[in-house]
Amino acid sequence: MAIEFVPDWMANLEEEDITFIRNFLLASGSLKEVAGLYGVTYPTVRLRLDRLIQKIKINLDNESDPFISLVKRLALNEKLDFDTAKILISAYKKREGSVL
Repeated sequence: MAIEFVPDWMANLEEEDITFIRNFLLASGSLKEVAGLYGVTYPTVRLRLDRLIQKIKINLDNESDPFISLVKRLALNEKLDFDTAKILISAYKKREGSVL
């Protein structure tokens, strides 16, 4: 049975993230085996998995503001550093609070 519907959380992932998920599943969730497959250390794979989990959580958070989600995605994809992301989100929340 082919998948007829791709959930938003999956559709918003990059191809390399989907490949990582596939490899993780094929390795029965063994981070050690995935580390060997990619030729990296266990902590590197753990960090990659943690970032992927964060990406999925952001996509699942339907109540999240689109701007805040964008800033978080940029930080997770290392297009923006986390300190700058926090400053932008904080300033945005203050501005939104004063508008209401």
